[in-house]
Amino acid sequence: MARVCYVCGKKPSTGNRVSHANNKTKRRWLPNLQSARILDQEGRRRRVRVCTSCISAGKIRKAPATNPLGERE
Repeated sequence: MARVCYVCGKKPSTGNRVSHANNKTKRRWLPNLQSARILDQEGRRRRVRVCTSCISAGKIRKAPATNPLGERE
């Protein structure tokens, strides 16, 4: 699975790691992705990777928890 946010499309960015001697090597900044079970537009449950900024901004609707034993309450 790619490191891309399902909602906003945020993905890894690149840059340089700069040492005290000004040596430059490549590095990556990864988005803070969390796996979440959501309800999509059609009302289906999906497990997707969403960045924490989208979760805290309320851009997704989390799916209700189900009973693990399949019993009715």
